[in-house]
Amino acid sequence: MSTSSEVRDGMRIDWDVAVEMDDGLQLRADVYRPDDDGKYPVILSYGPYAKGLAFQEGYPSAWDRMVEEHPDVAAGSTNKYQNWEVCDPEKWVPEGYACVRVDSRGAGRSPGYIDHFSPRETQDFYECIEWSGVQPWSNGKVGLSGISYYAINSWHVASLQPPHLTAMIPWEGAADWYRDMTYHGGILSTFWDNWYDMQIKTVQHGVGENGARSIVTGELVAGPETLSEEELRANRCDFGNEIASHPLDDQYHQDRSPDWSKVTVPFLSASNWGGQGLHPRGNIEAYIRAASTEKFLECHGIEHWTEYYTDYGVQLQKRFFAKYLQGDDAAWDDQPRVQLLVRHVDRFVERAESDWPIPRTDWTMLHLDPSDQTLAHDPVTTPATISYDAMGDGLTFFMAPVEEETEVTGPLSAKLHISSSTIDADLFLVFGVFDPNGEEVTFMGAIDPHTPIAQGWLRASHRKLDESLSEVWRPYHTHDEEQPLTPGEIYELDIEIWPTSIVIPAGYRIGFSIRGRDYEWAGDTTGLKLSNFKNELRGCGPFLHDDVRNRPPEIFDNQVTVHFGPDHPNWVLVPRIPNG
Repeated sequence: MSTSSEVRDGMRIDWDVAVEMDDGLQLRADVYRPDDDGKYPVILSYGPYAKGLAFQEGYPSAWDRMVEEHPDVAAGSTNKYQNWEVCDPEKWVPEGYACVRVDSRGAGRSPGYIDHFSPRETQDFYECIEWSGVQPWSNGKVGLSGISYYAINSWHVASLQPPHLTAMIPWEGAADWYRDMTYHGGILSTFWDNWYDMQIKTVQHGVGENGARSIVTGELVAGPETLSEEELRANRCDFGNEIASHPLDDQYHQDRSPDWSKVTVPFLSASNWGGQGLHPRGNIEAYIRAASTEKFLECHGIEHWTEYYTDYGVQLQKRFFAKYLQGDDAAWDDQPRVQLLVRHVDRFVERAESDWPIPRTDWTMLHLDPSDQTLAHDPVTTPATISYDAMGDGLTFFMAPVEEETEVTGPLSAKLHISSSTIDADLFLVFGVFDPNGEEVTFMGAIDPHTPIAQGWLRASHRKLDESLSEVWRPYHTHDEEQPLTPGEIYELDIEIWPTSIVIPAGYRIGFSIRGRDYEWAGDTTGLKLSNFKNELRGCGPFLHDDVRNRPPEIFDNQVTVHFGPDHPNWVLVPRIPNG
């Protein structure tokens, strides 16, 4: 595979540059830079989505929706070099940056064996950072930027502390391979298995003539050779089955997760309120737990990919990199530690905060009352029980309508006392808001157009807590052993509910649901799909928990009983933010 260089649209572009790894394998990178002899800071991405596949070609439904609703995304660029979930070089090279895109091992135009988020991939990323830092067009400062995969692996490589890594912007990137991504509360997510089929196998190196061609260069995006299906299969891990074969947080998961004590690089962590099932938790945990002294958190809404490309997102990123990669302190000096786009039912309002969780939070405990299935401020004094079928709609407890506008922003948690008719139980918790007519208020989430306010999960046999990391507002489970239930016996469960933000209008009310299966929006979802996902979007997007290997009906199609009374308090902890 040959390297070429040309000038296009005001940029010097080097195509398919060879980047040699420590084991001798050559990955392939495209480099976009100013057409002169200067030395510039580098914005690097390393991932599996094929650097030659245009956003518009590979993800047409996402692109069309984004540019129709946010025309600023496409403004000021020919958009020929737009790629899925990485920066547009036409908006960065004129600002004095070199943009480097590397196809990860085994993907796109890079040969090798695909093994996502593995130590081998993380070491490759390290090598790419160090390569970028010593090129003749580099000033030695390397920044990382990108959405999702490109954010996830930035947390991992930061743990290795590559010397030329100077700053990074992980945008909507999960971090903990077990808790954020593969097993929510110990329950297997089927997202990655389906993602692998739809977004990786289609651009695996060796797909060749059976794949797409670059609309810019005309080259095959998945490499010049065309391999058989048997050869392709031999060159990739059995991703879904590998995840399913590791149901506890063992070495497999720990090898694919960051060591927060070693993440010391300055970073801007951008999270999505609607990213339940993949994206908000890791960004927020990073801000709380990473060792970096210069760390910043931003939280927004709408689709997973959109704000990264809007003027709001691009200007935020440019100000951050101006300080840390270009030395312009004034560009970032007034930035708050936490910047929120607080969610209202009809808009987002930008607000600065000094920390997370918000220091002035009024932690409000709402007790579940079985007498009328309400949420009350006072604990229950009379013993009682309510049972539900796990495969049904579960139980919902409602608070009285709020008398004045009420903000809930932050992490939530719940304590429940339950028994099961079998040796285990899966708990799916949903925190919702309902209008005066009783209709649930949902939002455009990271993926799904009808995402609830917040969700949490726990498999009862995974109830063991890590006392050193648990907070009342964020229980932290070890997931290092299974503790089966004795049918009919009562167990206390502490359940994490992922962070959220909502300003509840006067006359609306809070609802809290306990279920035994994934949330589904009550409205019509017929035909709601995206081109890069298999399933219909019914409220949880692609982040489902429907693998019968992990949830055999003989155990999880069960009856669950919630136990109430002075010895069995049940509550949800809500982060209410006082006005002003």
